[in-house]
Amino acid sequence: MREKLWLQVIIGMVLGIGTGILIGPAAGLVPARISVVVGNWIALPGQLFLISIQFVVIPLVVASIIRGICAGQGSSDLGKLGSWTVGFFLATTIAAVVIGIVIALVIKPGSYIDGVSMQMAMSKGQAVMAAKPASVPDAAELPGVITALFPRDPLASFVSGNMLQIVITAAIFGIALLIMPADQSKPLLDLLASVQAACMIIVKWVLRFAPLAVFGLLAEITARVGLATLLGTGIYVLVVIGSLALLFVLYLLIGWVASGMSPNRFIGQTSEVLLLAFSTSSSAAIMPVTLSTVEEKLGVTQSIARFVIPLGTTINMGGTAIYQGIATIFLAQVFGVEIGLAGFILVVVMATGAAIGSPGTPGVGIVILATILTSVGIPAAGIAIILGVDRPLDMLRTVINVTGDMVACLVTQRLTRPNGH
Repeated sequence: MREKLWLQVIIGMVLGIGTGILIGPAAGLVPARISVVVGNWIALPGQLFLISIQFVVIPLVVASIIRGICAGQGSSDLGKLGSWTVGFFLATTIAAVVIGIVIALVIKPGSYIDGVSMQMAMSKGQAVMAAKPASVPDAAELPGVITALFPRDPLASFVSGNMLQIVITAAIFGIALLIMPADQSKPLLDLLASVQAACMIIVKWVLRFAPLAVFGLLAEITARVGLATLLGTGIYVLVVIGSLALLFVLYLLIGWVASGMSPNRFIGQTSEVLLLAFSTSSSAAIMPVTLSTVEEKLGVTQSIARFVIPLGTTINMGGTAIYQGIATIFLAQVFGVEIGLAGFILVVVMATGAAIGSPGTPGVGIVILATILTSVGIPAAGIAIILGVDRPLDMLRTVINVTGDMVACLVTQRLTRPNGH
């Protein structure tokens, strides 16, 4: 069943788009009012799917990061491992955003869509609110921004879902447990192992409904936005796919240089993980499979894999970051919003920071994008254009994110253990 999950998801996508066309107002088979009601009910399994995945994200991330840190051999090894890992994630994420922005500026995918008519189609007569452009934080504001990264109340961070604060909290507890005597830390680590296992059982249950969820979400989106919008964003989709392919090749080359593993061999060894990433659209959901693949097929030591993969699942979102850059420039072009140098800097900073702090769950890229659009003054209604094609692009972004995590393991192992495993 699991081996064919990706195929079931693809079938769900096709059937979802077809159903959306049939029940959409454009087809004339169903009255517009009834179309909305039917679309909402069809999308219900998809909404429940997303909620269920998000339900286990926080305990899974906390347990994985703490156990990953405690899998290290010592605090000195942890410092070296952490600095190289975070440095790699940060550098590749920034590079991804810049690549996306440059490609979008050169190709101008937004020039192929009439922003005025698109805005009218999406808003259905409602006012489209354009946010006030934000500015890059100045020197006086930076201390407050940095302070906000650290949790004052860990429980409040868990309730609010602030992923960056949750990661920092988990890292602090992990380091403390690493320093403690083994007999004192073992009970809590055993409890976290059980939490992690329970979360993965829940994820396994939820993944069985992935094809139905994809069917419902795409049917509702197609019915609401229309097939014309999906086709009208074709150039944008091609630009995103091309940019993701470029980043994928870059990751393969980095892995080749770091480990000597050719791109063909890397793809062959990781094909199962990549297909699961594509089909589930969630790097968090397939984290156990990624871990076992990295350890057993790529030859990465357990201490490195169990630190890098859980951390990467949380903060390494190169595919998401490159998408944020392209989508922001695309929508700015559609609606004729001029983004100056400060705006470009803000997009890079926000896309990098938001990607680092986002969970590896389906659809999270849209939430991040909404924040960025608001900051640079692009109409919030533009999200509807992206939603129509977000699901397949989200699946591809997840493949890139997971690839980046696995390559990070190879790079980190090379840098921290240059003389071998």
